[in-house]
Amino acid sequence: MTAFAAVVALLLCASADSHYDRGMALARQERWDEAKSEFELGRNTYPLDRRFTLELAGIAFKQQRYSEAKRNLRTSLNADPTDRYANDFLATLYKLEENTEAALKYWNRIGKPKIEEVRMEPRPDVDPVLLDRAFAFAPASVLDRSDFLTTQGRLDFLEIFPRYRLDLAARPDGAFDVVFHSAERNRWTALIALLSGAPFQSITPQFSNLGRSGVNVTSLLRWDKQKRRAFAALSGPIGRSASLGYRLYLDGRNENWLIHGLNLKKFAGGAEMRARVGARWGWSSGFEISRREFRYVPIDDPLYRDGVSLKYKGAVDTWLLRVPERRLTLQGAAILESGRASHKFAKTAGSIHVRWFPQPRGDSYEVNAHFRAGRIFGRVPFDEFYMLGLERDNDLPMRAHIGTRDGRKGSAPLGRKYGLVNWELDRVVHDNGFIKIKLGPFVDTGSAGSQWLWDVGVQGKVTVLGVGVVLSYGKDLRSGTNAYYAASLR
Repeated sequence: MTAFAAVVALLLCASADSHYDRGMALARQERWDEAKSEFELGRNTYPLDRRFTLELAGIAFKQQRYSEAKRNLRTSLNADPTDRYANDFLATLYKLEENTEAALKYWNRIGKPKIEEVRMEPRPDVDPVLLDRAFAFAPASVLDRSDFLTTQGRLDFLEIFPRYRLDLAARPDGAFDVVFHSAERNRWTALIALLSGAPFQSITPQFSNLGRSGVNVTSLLRWDKQKRRAFAALSGPIGRSASLGYRLYLDGRNENWLIHGLNLKKFAGGAEMRARVGARWGWSSGFEISRREFRYVPIDDPLYRDGVSLKYKGAVDTWLLRVPERRLTLQGAAILESGRASHKFAKTAGSIHVRWFPQPRGDSYEVNAHFRAGRIFGRVPFDEFYMLGLERDNDLPMRAHIGTRDGRKGSAPLGRKYGLVNWELDRVVHDNGFIKIKLGPFVDTGSAGSQWLWDVGVQGKVTVLGVGVVLSYGKDLRSGTNAYYAASLR
């Protein structure tokens, strides 16, 4: 460096220091707006000096402008991702907003946070070995974000906690405790779940965590004369594992359809193995055997042929993208079914689910978008066709198309292939800890192999202790027809 360049650098440093010192003096006097102006002047004049950006983050924090503070800290970290002060500061801000995943993302960069203890408040009435295996981290270690996500995945996999939360509680020495807050299903939630389907001529008995073992029973009994159904499923962990489980089920139906005025009797049973692999992946694999009997069919067609079928079912799911700072997740899933009835057939389907909470904390607003598509190869039995519409046994909703007429199935679009997009915005309008009410608009568009349909409308979701109903009004933009529907909230 020449003498001239050294002199210039010294003068620039001295000038930057003067802005910084004046800003710090104003900040110590809590003259926040004046200090902010001085730091902004210094940053604009000396953009490579990160001190100004960090101090602007501190002033924004003092004035409780957390979004501005986070923006300044991210700007600083773009220049130096290893800065301990900026990472710690940003993680602390996310912790204050109860965004634990985002906090861990930045704390992990600097080897934090250290966990001293894992506390249960209250202590769940669950096999302690099973519960311990659900936690991928241990005391006296650094809590890694991937271990945190793995733990969440395992807790969801067990299906015994309708609501839970993993909090970080600070200790005086700078370490943390992980506090597991949970609510287990009890007699009241079981009673509400049992009766939630009563308006729809059904009951849904559920038994959770039998014998503290993580074994669950779900069932459905529907006495609607047009679509009678009895269903029961038993699921639980294999070998007290929190990431490997089984599911057995039986399903009997007696349904009347609009198409040809036919009647379908079907009895099916199946078994599946399910697993969670780390923080990211899940899969299931199993088989189903079924027998169908069609009555009142005026034509001879393989679609309506009586007989026994055997089907393999496999599925995989993963998250494709997580942006915890924006509270945005992108999940994907793929399904394959292959079997033989009167002929060989295969069904494929894929989905992408986008979930976004626009606000920094809480769930006052929630946006969900589902993108799904599927295709059938070969000759399948009639009831294996894809259906787009609202029907209690269908999971491909078009919310202005009711799947039944006079109680009988078959009024919604059916096809061998489909594409479907569902978008909805939910706004919490009431939540007292016992009853939660959400309202919001939706847009659906889909095709079952021919023209694309468009539905718009509004819906309300009412939940009591996690069990509830959804009420919707939809309008078909192509035909102009309206649809009102009520169903149990899944």
